[in-house]
Amino acid sequence: MLHFILQTNTAVNAVADSLKNNPVTTGIQTAGGGAEITETKISIMSMIMKGGPIMIPMALLLVVSVYILIERLLVVGKASRRNDGLLPGLKEMIASGNIGNARSMCKNANTPEGAMLEQGVARIGQPVSEIREAMNKSGSNEIGKLEKNLNVLNIIGRIAPMFGFIGTIIGVITIFYSISLAKTVEIEVISTGLYQKMITSASGLVVGVLAFVCYHWLNARIDKLAHRMEDAQIKFLDMLNEPSK
Repeated sequence: MLHFILQTNTAVNAVADSLKNNPVTTGIQTAGGGAEITETKISIMSMIMKGGPIMIPMALLLVVSVYILIERLLVVGKASRRNDGLLPGLKEMIASGNIGNARSMCKNANTPEGAMLEQGVARIGQPVSEIREAMNKSGSNEIGKLEKNLNVLNIIGRIAPMFGFIGTIIGVITIFYSISLAKTVEIEVISTGLYQKMITSASGLVVGVLAFVCYHWLNARIDKLAHRMEDAQIKFLDMLNEPSK
């Protein structure tokens, strides 16, 4: 056992002497002018450009999605403003027979809820079924205005991944074409096609997911407003029935 340990120490010392006399060249630049590491960085824009021509329609889809999102958020946000004093104010005006001011109050609210209630106020004295029908039509029209261009987001959410898939196919074709020309499968030969394949796939998924999430988020906010309008309609019709009790 002692003999084995002595042999091991001798071997270790021999390796150390060898390394001392013949230092290993590393990729780190030394003061004596050794080898130098070549660090390559790539910007996001440069990476996107490697996606090829398919990135042009992808960029257009992204711009349209962001524009619709911002524009609809502003519209839906304005329409969702609450006016808790609207129904109590209408009740007082209607009870006093001031129908004209009641309609003006609804118009000044400048919300889908106010527009719907204005149609109900304008038909006071008619059968409740006709008032309800007029308010339902007005409410549907107002909700339709809020849903403008949302179908575009839905379409973008569906076709953006398809554009990414088209870019993937083009990248694969580029890879095989490069291999056929170079007669080799070196990474330098197939890198262009690989970049195009992966970047277009990722871009299509990102744009598609963004449009999909925005579409359903905006729809959820509009649905919430629609429920609030239905509740206001019920309260308004109940208010009209109170004097007859």
